[in-house]
This record gives sequence, C-alpha cells and structure tokens, in this order.
Amino acid sequence: MGAVPNRRLGSVRGVPMSSPPGRRARLSSPGTGRSSSEAREELRRRLLGLIESNRVMIFSKSYCPHSARVKELFSSLGVECNILELDRVDDGANVQEVLSEITNQKTVPNIFVNKVHMGGCDRTFQAHQCGLLQKLLQEDAAFEYDLIVIGGGSGGLACAQEAAILGKKVMVLDFVVPSPQGTSWGLGGTCVNVGCVPKKLMHQAALLGQALSDARKFGWEYSQQVKHNWETMTEAIQNHIGSLNWGYRLSLREKAVAYVNSYGEFVEHHKIKATNRKGQETYYTAAKFVLATGERPRYLGIQGDKEYCITSDDLFSLPYCPGKTLVVGASYVALECAGFLAGIGLDVTVMVRSVLLRGFDQEMAEKVGSYMEQHGVKFLRKFVPVMVQQLEKGSPGKLKVVAKSTEGPETIEEVYNTVLLAIGRDSCTRKIGLEKIGVKINEKSGKIPVNDVEQTNVPYVYAVGDILEGKLELTPVAIQAGKLLARRLFAGCLEKCLLLWNTAAVDCPKRKLLKCIKKRILRCIILCSGLLNGQWPAETTILVMQR
Repeated sequence: MGAVPNRRLGSVRGVPMSSPPGRRARLSSPGTGRSSSEAREELRRRLLGLIESNRVMIFSKSYCPHSARVKELFSSLGVECNILELDRVDDGANVQEVLSEITNQKTVPNIFVNKVHMGGCDRTFQAHQCGLLQKLLQEDAAFEYDLIVIGGGSGGLACAQEAAILGKKVMVLDFVVPSPQGTSWGLGGTCVNVGCVPKKLMHQAALLGQALSDARKFGWEYSQQVKHNWETMTEAIQNHIGSLNWGYRLSLREKAVAYVNSYGEFVEHHKIKATNRKGQETYYTAAKFVLATGERPRYLGIQGDKEYCITSDDLFSLPYCPGKTLVVGASYVALECAGFLAGIGLDVTVMVRSVLLRGFDQEMAEKVGSYMEQHGVKFLRKFVPVMVQQLEKGSPGKLKVVAKSTEGPETIEEVYNTVLLAIGRDSCTRKIGLEKIGVKINEKSGKIPVNDVEQTNVPYVYAVGDILEGKLELTPVAIQAGKLLARRLFAGCLEKCLLLWNTAAVDCPKRKLLKCIKKRILRCIILCSGLLNGQWPAETTILVMQR
C-alpha cells in the first residue's frame, strides 16, 4: 500500500498518477488542441472517474505528514488504495484546484472511500474511531437505496425526485407527529399543509370581506347582511390541500420514488428504523441520506399551554370558528394570522413581549403594526402569559389568560375563546437518532451546521431546508437547494445554492439605498448582514421580499 516514489503512470497534460503495485489506474491523455475550459472539464471528468472506480482514492502530497498518517492507517487496516501525489504531478496545481471544486476542500489529504468523500486526515481518523470507516470499507456493503430522504416537505421532495430522475433508487420517509391538539396532515411539508398555502387562502377570504365592504362605496347595493362561515372556508381549504397532497404522492409514484409514511430514526451508520402509526418497525439502508425534517411550533412551557392553546399547526384545519382570539407573539406568523382573523370579523388581540418583528427593520415593523391597529387589531405590549386556564369547554370554549408585565410586577387577566401561540419554531432534529451516527447539531437551536454543499460532519449525511444553521428559511430556497444537491451527488454538477446581492455592484451608499428601498417598496421586509452593528461590508447579503 502506498505511493511508489517517482512512479509516473499514463498522464493527462502532465498529470500522472502514482499507484500501489497491482493497482495501476491510468488517466489517458485528452489530446492536444483543446481550449483551457475543455481541458479543465476533461480533467474534472477523469478525477471523478478515479473516485468512482477505486474503493479507496487518496489525493495527497508526498511530504505532507497528515497524508502519511492516513496512508499508515489504511496500511494497518490492510486496505489497498490508490494515491495521487499532487506534488509529483506537473499540473498538480490545476488538479488540486479542480478537486477543490468537486469536494469544497482545499487541503490534502483528500480521501474518498467507496465514492463517499471522507474529507481530510482528522475526519478520516474520527470516522475510524466511531466505526464509520470500517462500515464504508466493507466489501459487501450493498445498500437497499442510493438515497433516503427523511422528510417530505418542499426541499426533501425536490431532492428525492431529482435524484430519481437521475436514475437513482430513492426512498422518502415522511411522518407528521400529531400536535398536542391531535392535528396532523399529509405529504408536502409545512408550506403546503400548515403554512404559506392555507395562510394565503385565509388571507384571500379576509380580502374578499373587505372588498364587499368597499363595494357599497362604488355603487353596489345589497340589503342582505353578509357574514362569514368559518366551516365552509376551512372545508374548501382542506379539500385544496388534499389535492396537493395527492399530487405529490402521484409525482413520487411516477418517478419510482418509494414513499413510506413512517417516522425515521437512525440506529447505526447507513441504517434507519421506520416506525409507522401502528408502531410497526422496518429497517432500511442507504448509501446517502438527506435530512429535511423541518420545524414545528414552539410552546411557552407554562401551565395550560399544550392542553388548551393552539398553534399554526392547528389553526388552518380548526373545525370551529376561533371567536375572540389572543395571538401570543410578534413574529410574521403571529401578525399574518392576526391580520386575516381580524379581516374576517373576529375580535383579535396580539400580546407582544418586546418589539414587533424582531430582527426586521423596525421602522417598517411599526408601520405594519400601525396599519393593523387601524384595521381593528389590538396590541398588548410588554406582557407575557404565565398561565392559561380553561373556564368552559366548547367549540370554542372559554380560556382565562393571566399575563405578567415584562417591565414590572403588574399582572392582568382576560378571557378569550382561543389562544394562538406563534412564538417561534424548533428544528425537528433531536429525536431522529443523529447522536448514534455522530451528526453534530447546535445544542441550543437544534439546527444542523453544514458546509456550502449542504454536507454535515458525517460525510454521507446531507441536510436541506429550515433545519440548516445560518441559512434562509424559505420554500423556494429549499426547493432549489434540494434539486442542486441531488445533481451534485449523482450527476457530477458543481452548482451551489447561493442567494446573494453583492452591494459592491450597487452604485449607492448605505443610507441612500435603504431610503430608496423604504420609499419605493413600503410593504417589505429587509434582511441584511452587518446592518445591526452599523457595518456595511462590501459583500453584504440583502434580500428584499415584496409582501
């Protein structure tokens, strides 16, 4: 095992390869007369060929001590591997540059085991210590699936279907744990079932009611008293969502993606346990996994919250009109729900702990709050609930809410029919067995750190969507990220999912730019890095979303 000094095999424009005896991998010459871009693409293709055709492929440098450690490790395991010493290659710099594009790693050693990118020296030794390396090295490691996606939301479905289009054997595991109120839903994830889609439909219902009121001022005469029927609206919305759920299942079937309505949990490397509603357990294996489990609403952790309160998980399929409603929270979810509930004629109060739309442009946030107050929404600022007590059962019943001031000892009490919590969301990453295979998560937020190709610290596990740390929580982003991930994994593509607006290209100083945005797009949300501490880096990322 190991490289033979100064041994030069078939080269491509001076790119030879060293190989252990009996393992002579060759890179045939691409010929002359090609453009630099063609030659680069050819080199990339041949490097991918080496990775695909060798059980263990190590890209190293002969003088690198870390490379030497890795070579000694495989030698001690009795594993034959192919080695390309980049410092003994005439065009080694180009080889390393192309390899960096493929792996997102600029250093050596750069190691692949059975087509899985292990990373460098430290990650390879970590994989050896936890048993992952031995698992990958098993000669009979034939997996049932090329890819298993855990989570049937926007990002997971996009990734699964794209991988299937590329000819891979794919499974999607999707299971919705019922909310404390017993609500669950079908395939499609948050956006389709309890997010953007039903929210827009309820918003449209509110707009229609406002249009009816405005119609009288435009000459429309009608004597009948118009009122809203909550049950009719929710039935229509759920019928529409049901058609979308069926459409997703049909699309998976057409692409030969196996769909299993079970809860996925890792039990060991490359192996997952799927538990269905009846508690029946089935085990599956795959070469690669994509985590797309999304997030669920957070609860207050006070007396009566899970027993009597609802969240956005429950609101859109609530079988009765919520009546007088307290919305706890000041996020965009809270304000959107408060807006359409008030729009259909309900008595709505929003309880705000500190500020509206924390982290958003506060001038714009206050404009939103002022607009909502003008349209009947009441705001109770600087208070937090400390107890929710049921006074009467019913549909809806009556709930007493005790709240405490955040600025003093004052407490208040009020009776509502419904209490809607919208205080944030938690990533669904803590109960899927990630600790058993060593995937790291942020212990505070539950989010998963990944590199810029959505790879976790475990080489064969990737993640997309709202569970990613430091990434945008947007459905279109998750969809695009899922598609591009599948193409990188199975089609050799290099394209990454990036959302950037480089302000260096904007011939406009900071204040003028923000003034321009606020003036021309009044109803917007501005997210930008470096703004809160007064900095304006040359490559600040700005996302302007028309609302």
